[in-house]
Amino acid sequence: MTEPTTIAELDRQVAGCRACPRLVAWREEVAVVKRAAFRDETYWGRAVPGFGPADARLLVVGLAPAAHGANRTGRMFTGDRSGDVLYAALHRAGLASQPTATRIDDGLTLAGVRITAPVHCAPPANKPTPEEIRTCAAYLRRELELLAPTLRVAITLGAIGWSALLAVLATDGWIVPRPRPAFGHGRELVLSHPDGRALTLLGCYHVSQQNTFTGRLTPAMLDEVLARAVALGRAT
Repeated sequence: MTEPTTIAELDRQVAGCRACPRLVAWREEVAVVKRAAFRDETYWGRAVPGFGPADARLLVVGLAPAAHGANRTGRMFTGDRSGDVLYAALHRAGLASQPTATRIDDGLTLAGVRITAPVHCAPPANKPTPEEIRTCAAYLRRELELLAPTLRVAITLGAIGWSALLAVLATDGWIVPRPRPAFGHGRELVLSHPDGRALTLLGCYHVSQQNTFTGRLTPAMLDEVLARAVALGRAT
C-alpha cells in the first residue's frame, strides 16, 4: 500500500483498513445489531480516521472508537458521553467551534488541535489486543510524521495511549528514556529528536464515563491539562 503524503490521504487509507480480522468482525457486527436507541440510524461500521486540521500544534491521543459512538457516527469521540466531556472542554479552551459533537455533519470544526487514537476500530469490551495496537501503529507513526512541521504537544488520554505513543515515537527516532516513564495524570514529559524537534507529552485520565462519573476526572482537571497544552503550544 502506498504511504500517504497528506493527512487527507491518510484519513482515507485508515477508513478503508481491514487489517485486523477480530476488529473488522466486531465493528461490522455492531453496525448491524445496533443499540436500540440508534436502530433507525446507519452505522459507519468502519475504521475511524483522525479528526482535525493538518497544521495542528496539539494532538489528543485517545484509545479507540466507541462501539456506538465513533463507530456509529464515523468521527472520533462523536455521539457518546466521552465525547460530550472532551468537546465541551475543547470548546472552553478555544479549540473547538462548538461544545457538542453529535454527528459527522453537525458543523463542528477544530482549530490548532487534532484528535486520533492508537487503534482506529472499535474493539470488543473497549480492549484492543497488543497485536492490534502494534498493527495500527503504522497509522499513528505516519500521522505524527505528517503533523511534524507544526506539532508541539500531545495529550494522551489514559495509560494505553501514553504507552502506544511512546512506542511509536521510539521507533521513529525520538529519544525516549528507558525505562519508559509511566503514565500519570498531569505527567509532563519533554522529548527530543535528533533533527532538533521537541515534543511535550501530557498525561490525562481518559474521558470515559467511569472516570467522569466517579469524579476521578473532573472538568476542572481536564481544563487544566488543556490550558497547559495550549500554553506550551504557543510558547514553542
